[in-house]
Amino acid sequence: MKYYIISGEASGDLHGSNLMKALLEKDSNAEIRFWGGDLMQQVGGTLVKHYRDLAFMGFAEVVMNLRTIYKNIKFCKNDILQFKPDALILIDYPGFNMRIAEFAKKQGIKVHYYISPQIWAWKENRISKIKRDVDEMYVILPFEKGFYEDKHHFPVHFVGHPLIDAIANRNQVDETLFREKYQLTAKPIIALLPGSRKQEITKLLSVMLKMADKFTDYEFVIAGAPSQDFEFYKPFIKKDNVQFISNKTYDLLSISYAAIVTSGTATLETALFKVPEIVCYKTSWISYQIGKRLVDLKFISLVNLIMDKEVVKELIQDDCNEKNLEIELHKILNEENRSKMFLNYFDLEKKLGGKGASKKVAELIIN
Repeated sequence: MKYYIISGEASGDLHGSNLMKALLEKDSNAEIRFWGGDLMQQVGGTLVKHYRDLAFMGFAEVVMNLRTIYKNIKFCKNDILQFKPDALILIDYPGFNMRIAEFAKKQGIKVHYYISPQIWAWKENRISKIKRDVDEMYVILPFEKGFYEDKHHFPVHFVGHPLIDAIANRNQVDETLFREKYQLTAKPIIALLPGSRKQEITKLLSVMLKMADKFTDYEFVIAGAPSQDFEFYKPFIKKDNVQFISNKTYDLLSISYAAIVTSGTATLETALFKVPEIVCYKTSWISYQIGKRLVDLKFISLVNLIMDKEVVKELIQDDCNEKNLEIELHKILNEENRSKMFLNYFDLEKKLGGKGASKKVAELIIN
């Protein structure tokens, strides 16, 4: 079979790569063409566009790049027509992928959506387009099945969360060798995960790094995104107890004592590594003003959303400042608070449904 996969960001690249492995394992004749990143490229197939050229964050930023976005949509449609896939697999990235789903459905191409758009958070009216344009939906959060089936009468497949597989299947890291390789001290590590997009990093890394002056008994390590070069991070790094490690986030989290994390998939990854964390989010003023009027959620982090309570502290927009970050960092370094968080993390993992998400999706698509 011929598969055309579209992923538009770092998390989609990770889940897309594991899905590609499962497809190739179950379909020896699989021919895959994809939009994604380095991880998907390492599996095989043909890379059409890298997600680093697609990721625009926030309402204002999207508007500023509309010409590029529409150009990419037109190119994608033509590429799909030339490739003639048996299955189109869309991974999250709804602003782009919903347009492609509508186009593909009209062309008679089977549309599979892996990792639902978060219409339970905003733009719930997209459900009509999903019902019209998507043949099969694969959801990864436990509450999404009820949202689709009970509220909107649209059958979906709950396949479990692919992060559980991604973390379970990784190569274990030797902490001593890791510290030697990257010239880290013996101090406990506080990991800084400022996101993968330049806008996120610019907004958040400076305030994160201010903690290095206040917590000198710890070593702060920036988890560099594979989509960004060290030269971009270099101007931010001015302290002796700050290190930079690129594209080794899982290895870093596996030996970290605590973490400060930009809202997104990384908040869930950090929790699954059982690392106490603070979640940060900051965008442009206009994007935030628009967003808070449109998004109807109690929480922004996946950890808190899944647990339906505050497990990790969220510092959003103006609350994401030096004073608050220092207060919250002291809290997650306290043993009693850490113990409570660990118990919640174990409950979180149970709710996510166990291993095998990528294989389940591959089987369902092929069948």
